[in-house]
Amino acid sequence: MEKKAHFVKRDFSPREAPSLLPALLLVAVLLLNALLYLYLGNLHGSSGRADAEPSLCPYGSFRLGPVKNCSPWLSCEAISREVRKLKCVGEGAVKKVFLSEWKENKVVISQLTKPELKEDFLHGLKMLKALQSKHVVRLLGYCEKQFTILTEYHPLGSLRGLNETLHIPKYKSMNTWHRRLMLAIDYVSIIRYLHSSPLGTLVMCDSNDLDKVLSQYLLTSDFHILVNDLDALPLVNRSAGRLVKCGHRELWGEFVAPEQRWPYGEDVPFDDDLMPPYDEKTDIWKIPDVSNFFLGHVEGSDIVRLHLFDIHAACKKKDPAERPSAQEILDTYKKVLTLLIREAAMPGTREML
Repeated sequence: MEKKAHFVKRDFSPREAPSLLPALLLVAVLLLNALLYLYLGNLHGSSGRADAEPSLCPYGSFRLGPVKNCSPWLSCEAISREVRKLKCVGEGAVKKVFLSEWKENKVVISQLTKPELKEDFLHGLKMLKALQSKHVVRLLGYCEKQFTILTEYHPLGSLRGLNETLHIPKYKSMNTWHRRLMLAIDYVSIIRYLHSSPLGTLVMCDSNDLDKVLSQYLLTSDFHILVNDLDALPLVNRSAGRLVKCGHRELWGEFVAPEQRWPYGEDVPFDDDLMPPYDEKTDIWKIPDVSNFFLGHVEGSDIVRLHLFDIHAACKKKDPAERPSAQEILDTYKKVLTLLIREAAMPGTREML
């Protein structure tokens, strides 16, 4: 005669059930932390490009579109023969910009506007070649004798149009505090890269007002930021006692750092020879204002500002030496992002534990 297995159903007593809740919550928190670690690691490296080399191609070459092989930077001859201008899409003090086409790919040609600015143009090309990385627009070719630079095309354009882009139906889902904070992280990552670049400590001088700052950067289709204009990147060399000045004219307004303003009062006429030089901490002063633009006025952005209040106050210290480094600001931004994502994913967890 077959014996039947007996299963005993156990009901948890009222005292036992609540005691399991903290343990279950602890497990959930640990799992959430692991997922956050993987998510943020993937997010910060999502461009698929190493810090020192875009698209994993050797220096002096590039990969564009679906093509698997790397191509060498296009020469004068190749640009003249293979690249077709479509239309002018912009003009600045130094360069005129044309939307162009190369092998069915949209690309950008930048050409010198005025011969007297050729040194600025060539400096920008030198920086573009030396700083190729995940933070910098991809160089596709150049022709020094014709003052021509060929770069990757990004249809969303400069950061000037960010808010308009985020109101396009296709991109409305990106208009969140989380995505906007990620853009601020991208921006600070670029400043950190410039301050510790392969060439040394570089200062972003084309940044006398917010609109000018935004015009120097491009928004990619996957909502990351690339620096695009490198014409004004002087080098700070403390060991050699070398500081910088951003241009030879007097700078005004609250956006520029205090040390960039004429220090001798209105009664003394501005004289560039008497203007003291400064260092990269001018870039730090401007970070809170640029980040405030990125954060916008979406739900949750004021909470982000509250968490960033202390680091932003430190950025606005009058003494440049007291301001934090770009790396310290970047670390703080990432910590705030992690904290707020955790709190959004499991609201009330802290109180329940």
